Amino acid sequence: MEKDKANVLIRTMGLKESVTITVGTVIGVGLFTVGANAVGILGPYIFVATVIALLVSVYPSLLYAEMGAALPFSGGTYNYATEGIGRPAGMLAGWNFIIALVAVTSGEALAFSFYFSTLFEALGLSIPLGDKAIAVIIILIFIYTNYKGIEMTARLQNGFMFFFWGVAIVWFVTMIPNIDLNNFRPFIMPEGTSVTTFIGTVALVWWCFAGFETCCAMGEEIKHPQINIPRAMFLSPFIVFAVNAIFQWFLLGIVPSEGLEYISTSAAPYADAMRTAGILGFPLVLLAAGIAFGGDFSTLNASIAAPPRYLFSMARDGVVPGIFSKVHPKYKTPYISVMVLGAMSIIFILTGSLIYIASLSLFADLFYYIIGIFAAVGLRKKRPDLTRPYKAPGIMAGAAVSIVIYLIMMTQLEKDAVIFGIIWNILGLIVYKLYAKPIRNEDIQLRIAKQDEAIKSLTPPSLEEKVLLDKQFKTWRSVVAAACIISSVLYLIPYIF
Repeated sequence: MEKDKANVLIRTMGLKESVTITVGTVIGVGLFTVGANAVGILGPYIFVATVIALLVSVYPSLLYAEMGAALPFSGGTYNYATEGIGRPAGMLAGWNFIIALVAVTSGEALAFSFYFSTLFEALGLSIPLGDKAIAVIIILIFIYTNYKGIEMTARLQNGFMFFFWGVAIVWFVTMIPNIDLNNFRPFIMPEGTSVTTFIGTVALVWWCFAGFETCCAMGEEIKHPQINIPRAMFLSPFIVFAVNAIFQWFLLGIVPSEGLEYISTSAAPYADAMRTAGILGFPLVLLAAGIAFGGDFSTLNASIAAPPRYLFSMARDGVVPGIFSKVHPKYKTPYISVMVLGAMSIIFILTGSLIYIASLSLFADLFYYIIGIFAAVGLRKKRPDLTRPYKAPGIMAGAAVSIVIYLIMMTQLEKDAVIFGIIWNILGLIVYKLYAKPIRNEDIQLRIAKQDEAIKSLTPPSLEEKVLLDKQFKTWRSVVAAACIISSVLYLIPYIF
């Protein structure tokens, strides 16, 4: 009993933290690297690709809203798949989530190093370190902060995200005089651009949305999860859409059509676009600072925090070595998992290739989302008695369409990344075979009973707390709706004036 109490996470995150930890995982390396490269490929049609990426993210986010509220525990898709499909599927779901976020962490660290160097260059200074060295140092810093506790992680996340949004607004204002509306008018895509090229580019843009369910992985550390998790899932895809669409609009506005090809291959597209357009000084410093210390930091913080919760849950269930279920006696964090996965991110940094990292992460993201969608259907059938504070509509049709779309996107990935992804899954099955103990029906019933007991023990919000929670959600919803409308209207302006 004492051991069980020692290995318990604490609920300290509210709606704000659930949103920022989720959005922070997403807004970063994708938007400011390969997502921006997609602007160079599609030009003004990037808005169409971003809308499609939003549409194929919304329904899965509703499924995660349902599952996250019904099973508010650490592990997210791993738990849902284990309950809805079976332990091997759960293992593969968790295994792929881990590699997807480890890849994001390494890619984000590299992106940080690119924009951090740009910041120093804009100030007329130089750094006596290479990009990989900077990336490794920043990973070590975030391993330490995540080791120290979820409360510190959550506070940092709020700070990074609000800093990013504040700097972004100031940058938008400073950039308006540099926007050329002619850059948005009828655009002819490069010769040889095919349907498969468009689908592949949409997949890269969708990577900017992958991770929209991150807070579900931390369901055991969220207060009032049956309320806050669904609400975070309703908001997150639309926040990501608005931020992506607005930044893409500004990027298009400063890059003429003849300069798009250069942007499509740049390691730091926004910085290079500003240099190409001759926009230096304060705007470039502002951009680099906002991306490095806001967007990149928020993603690094979140992507180092979430995967260890999966590994922790998997170890606690006995499908990977038990050492990963250890919780720090003082900080109450899965510290062994944090350190090991952080070390894996450092290994990926040594590849130095953002495109390879993105493709690998995309493969793992798409694969575990497909498992997660199947899990939602399986849970409806195997656990009809499960209390569902929120229930996604039209699950059979919605799940089938989502799975087909994600399978199509998987066909457009880098061959080497797909091969590595397959090898990674084979390794996962080997680990499962070596460590997973046979589970009896009595064990399954005991697990379900413990879950039911844990859910019943959740303290509902008081009347005053409920009023505050509802008011907070309405504020978030109004701001997000306004941001989505503004970001969409921006693309119509060139055709009005």
